[in-house]
Amino acid sequence: MITSITGRLVASTPLLAVLQVQGIGYEVHVPLTTAERLPVPGTEVTLHTHAVYREDAQTLYGFATLADRDFFRLLVTHVTGVGPKVALSIMSRLSLPVLEGAIRSGDVPLLAKCPGIGRKTAERLVVELRTKVGGGSDAVSVPAGAAERGDGSVTRDATAALIALGYKAAEADQAVRRAIRDLGGEPTTEAIIKRALS
Repeated sequence: MITSITGRLVASTPLLAVLQVQGIGYEVHVPLTTAERLPVPGTEVTLHTHAVYREDAQTLYGFATLADRDFFRLLVTHVTGVGPKVALSIMSRLSLPVLEGAIRSGDVPLLAKCPGIGRKTAERLVVELRTKVGGGSDAVSVPAGAAERGDGSVTRDATAALIALGYKAAEADQAVRRAIRDLGGEPTTEAIIKRALS
């Protein structure tokens, strides 16, 4: 099983990255939340991967963090009716902290807004993953202090603040991710909120 790939980024689109490793170009499908974090072409990058082998295809899915990759694996192995393409679509719509929060709180309407899933699949996400995210031995944990990657409590706090100010959850999540990317480094919750509101 290929668990990661490191190479020179040749090209990227919102859902695809091409990495060159020792003269071989690898096409890696990525969610929008990972594509937003990719450096400029020509830069070396590492993606944590999940490989899917079928009779007619071999596909690599890549993620900026181990937590993102592990959550993707939870989606495709534990939720009935969710395959790699749907899982990628879900993870393109919302960042990991917001997805985990929605699953823990049972926010079916927010999850149902993800492309490719309806209310029934959103309910299955909550039922089948609630005990596996955000606590307990099987949980997918977000690394602490990883604000520069758009993960962790700083992201959750900034997103919650924007929602309290009237933003819809998906809009708040996108505004926070954009602010973190623009600010770089390890911005504070206050700096992220100010940037998102400007």
